[in-house]
Amino acid sequence: MRKFAYLATTLALTGCLALTACNHQDSSQQATAQTQKLTRPTDPNDTKAWGAYLTQLVQSHLQGMSAPQPYPYLVPGGSDDASQASYQRQLSNVEDTVARGVLPGNLLAFAGPNSTQTANLITTAFKDAKPGSFKGVIVLFIGDQADQQRVAAVIDPTGATFRFVQM
Repeated sequence: MRKFAYLATTLALTGCLALTACNHQDSSQQATAQTQKLTRPTDPNDTKAWGAYLTQLVQSHLQGMSAPQPYPYLVPGGSDDASQASYQRQLSNVEDTVARGVLPGNLLAFAGPNSTQTANLITTAFKDAKPGSFKGVIVLFIGDQADQQRVAAVIDPTGATFRFVQM
């Protein structure tokens, strides 16, 4: 009976070591994949590529965030009916979030294939935000330099920390 217990313990430890080695290899592969910099997607309808691009940019700008995860918003950039419907749903979602308020330490990130549409969504959603209501919240706008000032003008009165990343 003692030999059986010894054998079971040995097998369990060997299995744990094997799993640890597999997890170590996976984490090194993930680290290599994360260091590869993605480029800005050219197809405005490729939501998978835009999602990966947005994720990479947001992850590199998380400093100061104390919440468990950021809240990224991928704003559709197409002009077809499906994209416009998706844009309206996204706008409604963000307006509801702004109306409810966001706890300090959170990060809201906005990006999309069309910087002007993304800036329009932000300015529309935040236009009725109360002054100081976003103190301690970080708002990250990933877009074109031409849209930075008008987004900052709407975000600054809310007390949020505004960050801009050039696409």
